[in-house]
Formats: sequence, C-alpha cells, structure tokens
Amino acid sequence: MIVEVELECPHCGEVFVSTADTSAGSYETVEDCAVCCRPMVVRIECEPGDVRAAWTEPC
Repeated sequence: MIVEVELECPHCGEVFVSTADTSAGSYETVEDCAVCCRPMVVRIECEPGDVRAAWTEPC
C-alpha cells in the first residue's frame, strides 16, 4: 500500500510530500530536494498500511 508522508529537507527546511510503499517494510532511499537539489536520505519505518515514522538526514 502506498501512503503519503510529509518530510522536511535537512538542508533548506523545505517541507514536501513523498510516498512510502508500506508493503516493502521499513527502508531507506535517497531523494533530491526539489528546491535546493541537494541529496538526502529518507528513512521510513512502517508496517503494511501504516507509516510509524518518516524522517530525513543529510547524505
């Protein structure tokens, strides 16, 4: 199940919406900020259908 999550860029502070695939279990990925273009690690802790925590960290 795909769930929308609200995250904040750790570099510029821009808040953005991303999606998390909860069927995959907890995971991390790298995304670029749409505003400052700097990469960040997105960490998702989830169970099927439920995001328990979502946060970003600088790469």
